[in-house]
Amino acid sequence: MDETEELDFVPLHDRHVALGARMVPFAGYSMPVKYGKIKDEHHAVRSRAGLFDVSHMGRMEVRGSDAIAAVDRLMTNNVEKLSDGRALYTVMCNESGGIIDDLVIYRLSSERLFLCVNAANRDRDEAHLRENLQGDATLVDRSDETVQLALQGPAADEVLQGLTDAELEDLRFFRSVEADVAGVTMLVARTGYTGEDGFELYLPADDAQTVFDALLDSDSPTVTPCGLGCRDTLRLEAGLLLHGQDIDESTDPLEAGLGWLVKFDSDRSFVGQNSLEAKREQGLKRRLRGFILRERGVLRPGYAIEIDGRSVGELTSGGFAPTLEASIGLGYIDTDCDEAQEVDIAIRGRTRRADVVDPPFYKRSS
Repeated sequence: MDETEELDFVPLHDRHVALGARMVPFAGYSMPVKYGKIKDEHHAVRSRAGLFDVSHMGRMEVRGSDAIAAVDRLMTNNVEKLSDGRALYTVMCNESGGIIDDLVIYRLSSERLFLCVNAANRDRDEAHLRENLQGDATLVDRSDETVQLALQGPAADEVLQGLTDAELEDLRFFRSVEADVAGVTMLVARTGYTGEDGFELYLPADDAQTVFDALLDSDSPTVTPCGLGCRDTLRLEAGLLLHGQDIDESTDPLEAGLGWLVKFDSDRSFVGQNSLEAKREQGLKRRLRGFILRERGVLRPGYAIEIDGRSVGELTSGGFAPTLEASIGLGYIDTDCDEAQEVDIAIRGRTRRADVVDPPFYKRSS
């Protein structure tokens, strides 16, 4: 972003500064990238619990008797099959099948959906939804009046259970429930972006510090405040995609390995369906794959992928994976190289060998 552009502050900004966070510009906000060492925060999430403030994300509701049908028409996944308290991951495409955004949708009732969208896409998503919602469906942007906290890691359940009467054992993955946490009523969802078990909490902005401090000061296993730096290393290890890097309107869900989100059901139609059906019939020209560097170096977005000196693709994400103690990356390669088990990555004028794998690189134990 332009360095002269004025940044917005999340409600917990001063609390992050008081905790010693290094604040950086991200999606128009001043956000904590780390409080200590990114590697330490990463391991805290993998081994215990980490607390993230992700209030820069967009949060919207669609209300009305036609809310579900109206949103379903704009998503590749089948929103109409949701029941109350369930959530789904989906992409929203343009007419060409390009990915406008990937998002999570929560069904709160038969006339009310809650959408969590990517921070950088908030304004664009809102405009697209307002322009294309049909029937009795009204969009309400709740981003500024709410905050979003993410408590992630194997101890997240124990930590949160100590602050709520809700039976978290009954809250399965991609389910949500309204509950009181530390005396504050909020939406508690068993979702996240780290590859670990955990929760995302959606609550009034005025109550942010009360809940944030209660989670950090819990009598349960130590909770580490975490920044966006380890959020990126965690999601990369888990093979979770980042819009604006791994996917955007120049990519489609089929080539991005998100075909499981595209429901070509005979009884529904969605924006971009015709283009995606044509791509499926014609066959893909490239596909997203994972790469593990064998040699010294660190994979970064933009590095060329080569086979026998021929460029066959480019990395979209990359970095050091603390859990694997290796450098890993994501990128698209030509489908005529699908059988390749190793490639060369061009790093600063030299090529280094990497293994080709299908993400995720890391899976938590059940």
